Amino acid sequence: MREGQTTVIRREDYAAPAYWIDSVELTFDLDPAKTRVLNKMRLRRNPEVAAQALKLDGEELNLARVLVNGQGTSFKTEGDQLVLENLPTVTDAFDLEIFTTCAPEKNSKLMGLYVSQGTFFTQCEAEGFRRITYFLDRPDVMASYTVTLRADKKKYPVLLSNGNLVEQGDLDGGRHYAKWVDPHKKPCYLFALVAGQLVAREQRIKARNGREHLLQVYVRPGDLDKTEHAMNSLMASIAWDEARFKLPLDLDRFMIVATSDFNMGAMENKGLNVFNTKFVLASQATATDVDYANIESVVGHEYFHNWTGNRVTCRDWFQLSLKEGLTVFRDQEFSMDLAGEASARAVKRIEDVRVLRTAQFPEDAGPMAHPVRPDSYIEINNFYTVTVYEKGSEVVRMQQTLTSREGFAKGMALYFQRHDGQAVTCDDFAQAIADANPSSELARLLPQFKRWYSQAGTPQVAARGHYDAAAQRYTLTLTQSCPPTPGQAEKLPFVIPVALGLLYADGLEIPGSARTVVLSDAQTEVVFEGVASEPVPSLLRGFSAPVVLRYDYSDAELLTLLAHDSDPFNRWEAGQRLALKRALATIASGATEQPLDAAYLDAMRAVLRHPQLDAAFKELVLTLPSETYIAEQLEVVDPQRVHAVREAMRGQLALELREDWAWAYEQHHDTGAYRPDAVSSGRRALAGLALAMLCLAARETGDVVWPGKTYQRFKDAGNMTDRFNALAALVQSGHALARDALQRFHALFKNEALVLDKWFALQAGASDRGGDVLPAVKQLMKHPDFTLKNPNRARSLIFSYCSANPGAFHRADAAGYVYWSERVLELDALNPQVAARLARALDRWKKLAEPYRHAAREAIARVAAKPDLSNDVREVVSRALAEE
Repeated sequence: MREGQTTVIRREDYAAPAYWIDSVELTFDLDPAKTRVLNKMRLRRNPEVAAQALKLDGEELNLARVLVNGQGTSFKTEGDQLVLENLPTVTDAFDLEIFTTCAPEKNSKLMGLYVSQGTFFTQCEAEGFRRITYFLDRPDVMASYTVTLRADKKKYPVLLSNGNLVEQGDLDGGRHYAKWVDPHKKPCYLFALVAGQLVAREQRIKARNGREHLLQVYVRPGDLDKTEHAMNSLMASIAWDEARFKLPLDLDRFMIVATSDFNMGAMENKGLNVFNTKFVLASQATATDVDYANIESVVGHEYFHNWTGNRVTCRDWFQLSLKEGLTVFRDQEFSMDLAGEASARAVKRIEDVRVLRTAQFPEDAGPMAHPVRPDSYIEINNFYTVTVYEKGSEVVRMQQTLTSREGFAKGMALYFQRHDGQAVTCDDFAQAIADANPSSELARLLPQFKRWYSQAGTPQVAARGHYDAAAQRYTLTLTQSCPPTPGQAEKLPFVIPVALGLLYADGLEIPGSARTVVLSDAQTEVVFEGVASEPVPSLLRGFSAPVVLRYDYSDAELLTLLAHDSDPFNRWEAGQRLALKRALATIASGATEQPLDAAYLDAMRAVLRHPQLDAAFKELVLTLPSETYIAEQLEVVDPQRVHAVREAMRGQLALELREDWAWAYEQHHDTGAYRPDAVSSGRRALAGLALAMLCLAARETGDVVWPGKTYQRFKDAGNMTDRFNALAALVQSGHALARDALQRFHALFKNEALVLDKWFALQAGASDRGGDVLPAVKQLMKHPDFTLKNPNRARSLIFSYCSANPGAFHRADAAGYVYWSERVLELDALNPQVAARLARALDRWKKLAEPYRHAAREAIARVAAKPDLSNDVREVVSRALAEE
C-alpha cells in the first residue's frame, strides 16, 4: 500500500509470513544517479503457513533480473509488489537472486538509500528497505547480512555497513570495496550503509567482561572538534547499561555517523547508528546546554536500542512502543542517574513531564488519539508519536513502580532470557516483568494493567479529602474516569499508581503518610489515622502515572506545597497550578491587566531568593505554563486571548520582581569555565530567564540599562548558551537592539548550519512584541540560507511558526492557516514524513473559538482536497476532519 491507496492495516489481521529469509548477501555498486543492487537471499517456506505465492515489497525500483536457484523464473508485479508463484514446493531452503537499480540523488523523501551533500546514507525504519531492494519488508523477518560496498575511492573513501569489517581492498578504475558481516540476525529496518568523505573520532574501551571494543563517531571533515561530547555520552551509555541492567556491548565496533539531512533524530541500525547532526555536534561556541543534554539523551537512546529493539525486536509495527517506549524510559533513567543528586533528577523528571503534558495529552484528546499499541493505521510513519514514545515510557515506568527498581531489573533479565533474538509483542514484555515479580501488584493486576496498551486517552483522577477532627481521621477518595476517543467510547478502569503523602498546614510532613496507592477500581478510599489537624494532600508525587489530577486545591494549600513539599515535582506543580488558576480566571473575566496578585508574586519572589533551592529548579518554577497547556484546560479556545493573558502575566512578573531578577542575574551569570553539568547549566538557565525578564520590564519602563547590558552580554559571551539567551531576550522583548544583534549573530555563524537553525527558529517563534511575525517568516523563506529540502531547516522556520508560536499563528484574518496549508502541500511533494508532522499543527482545531475554527477547518479541507496527497498527510487531515 503506497500513495494513492488508503488501505487500513489492522493489528487483528497480523499473520506470520509465508516465507522466512535466513540470509541476505547484498552487493552495492554505488552511484548517485544509478546505484546497482544485487540481492542474494536464502529463503524457506514457513511450514506453519499454507503454501502461497511469495510477495516482496518494492518501491521506486528498476527491476533487471530475478533468478531462483540460479535459473530464470517467471514473475509478475502487483502494484509495488514483486510476485513469484512457481517456487520450489518443498520446505527446503532455496536461493533467490534479484538485481535492481535505484536513483539515490533523486530521493528527496530521505527514506531508503539517498545522497546528502555527496554522501550516501540509508534510513530503513519503518518501511524504507523496500526502496533499496525487493524484500519481505516487515520486522518479524530476521536474517543474517553480508554486505559488499563498491564505489569510487576518491569520492567515497569511507564505506560502512552493519557489523564487522572483514575485508577491504582496491578495484580497477580507481574504485574500492569493503565487505561487512553482521554477526547478529536482524530485521531489514535495521540495515544501514554509509559511503562518503568522512573523518572519525575513535576510542578503544574495555568492557567489564574484558572484551575490547572500537567506538567511532564519523562526521564530515571540519566537524571533528564537535564530537567529544557525543563520544563521552556513548561511553557513559555503555557503562550505564552494563551497570544498571547487566547488558554489555555485543559488537567488536560501534559506529555513529552524523548527517544534516535526516527525517528523525537518529536511527539505531545495528552497530551503525545514523544521527541527525543536531544530536552529535557540539562545542561551547555553537551548542547550548539544552543541545548538550539532548545529545547525551539521544546517544543513550540509540545505544540502548542495541538490546531493547535490536536484540529483541517488534513482531509488527503495532508493537512499536515495545522498543520505543521502553527505550525512552531507559534514556530518561540514564539521564537522571547521570544527573546524580535528587534535585537534578527532579529537574529532568519535570522536563519530561512538560513534554508529555504539552504534546501527548493534546494528542490523546485530538483526532489522532491512539493507544500506546495502536489497532490500525494507514501510514505507519504517522505513529512515531509522543503517545508511542513518551506515554509508552510512562507505562514502562509504572511497571517499575509496581515492582520496584530491583524487581524491574529482574524482569528485564527474564525478558532477554526468554526472547533474545526474537520478534515479540508488548504483551510478552509485560508478562516477563510480572512473571519475574510474582508477588507484585503488577502480577496481580496484569490483565487490567495492559489496558494502558489498548485504551487511548488520558485518564482523569479526581481526589477529594474529608477530615474528621474528633476522630483525627483523614479520608482521601480517589475516582478515575477516561473521556471517549475516536473509536473508543467506553473505557474500563486502568491500574493507576498514585504516590502521595500528607503535610500539615505549617509544612511538616505527617510521619508514615507517604505511600503509593494503586487505584484499580473506579473509586477507592484511603484512610489515615492519627492526623492531628486538617492536612494538605501531596498527590501524584513524581508524576507517578500519566493522568490528569483533579483536586480543588486552595491557594493556601498550594502555597504550603510550593514552600515545603519534600517531593520536588509537586513543589513545581504547585507553582504551575497557582499560575494556571490565575490565567484561567483572567481569561474568563475578560480583563487582561494585572492578572497576578500579591500572594503569587510574593511566593515567586521567595522561590527566586530561596538560599537552598537549585537554580535549575527555580527557573522551572518561575517559567509560566505554556500557551498550549493553558489552552488545553479550556473547552473553547481564543488563542489571542490566551496569548494576551500569558503575556500580561509575564510582563507583571517581570516588572514586580525587577530587583529580584537583577539580583538573580548578578548572582548566577558567572559560571566560570564552560561545563555542561547540571549545576552550571542551571545557573545559566536562571540567568537567562532573569535577562529575558529584565528586558521585558525595560520595555514597559523605558529603561535602557538592561537592554544595553544584554546586548553587551550577547557580544561578549564565552559560550552559545549565554550568547543565545541574550539574543533571545532582546528578540522576545521586541527591543530595537534585536535587529542589529540578529545580523551580528548571522555574520558570526553563517557557516554553522545548526546555529543558523536556531537563528531561523528564534525569529519564527518570536512574540508579536517585535511586530507582525508572519511577514517576517515569509521573508525568511527567501533567505539564501533557507531550503525546504533540509528537514532541520524546514522545521526551524515553518514548524517554529505554525506549531510553537500560537499567538502569531492563530490570526483572525486566517493568514497563518493559509500559510500552513501552502507549506504542507509544498512539503508533501518533497518529503511526506515532514509534511505530515506539520499537518499535525491543526489537530486541535475543533476547540478553537470563531472565527479561528471555521478558517482552520477550511485550511484543512483545502489540503485534503488535493488529489495526489501522500498517505502520510491524507491520514492526518482525514482524521482531523472526521466526526464533525
